[in-house]
Amino acid sequence: MAQQILSPSESWRRIDAWLATHAASDFALLNPPATRDDIQQAEQLLGTPLPGDLAESLRCHDGVSAWATFLPEQSPLTVSGIVDHWRTRMDVAAENDGLTRRPWDDEPWWHPLWVPWAEVADGGAQVIDQRPGPDTGRIGWAGHSGGGDFTDSWPDLASLLHAVTHALHEGGDVRGLRPYLTTQGELWWDEDGCEELDGQPLRAAPHAARR
Repeated sequence: MAQQILSPSESWRRIDAWLATHAASDFALLNPPATRDDIQQAEQLLGTPLPGDLAESLRCHDGVSAWATFLPEQSPLTVSGIVDHWRTRMDVAAENDGLTRRPWDDEPWWHPLWVPWAEVADGGAQVIDQRPGPDTGRIGWAGHSGGGDFTDSWPDLASLLHAVTHALHEGGDVRGLRPYLTTQGELWWDEDGCEELDGQPLRAAPHAARR
């Protein structure tokens, strides 16, 4: 029997509870919910409705107030950050033929129907693909040097948040990355057996199955 995927709001409820207990400084970075007006204005500027699970996620938290590592490899954007990142990518793509599909990777550098929902440390984006078809809603990457990469994509945002929730509460990994706590009590994701970060020790994040 297939595992039922939690809704984004239920995943966030459980992620919030875990962070509040084990990584309070990370929990404090989460912004309050985005308003309906915020989301509707963003949709008007993007020219397309936000993916349903992204809108639901934003109604839990309007991104974060500062860069955070409590999700593996991505830091959630605010509604305004989503629009700003999309606009910047569109401007750059228009000036550099970046909307044209490239034969060597079959993807453009950017597409108007990619909705950035999170950023990585180098400024690349994790995007939700809104192009019509069987893969609508999948999550991939859009970096600075390469085109879109959906070779190891999540089917949707709900699935990603569910996987994070499961790893925090039940143990395990998210695509090979496991949760750790730094000496400052911040959540960090790394490969199995990682013992330090920048010379400081890491400890495996606690979860219910370990207690």
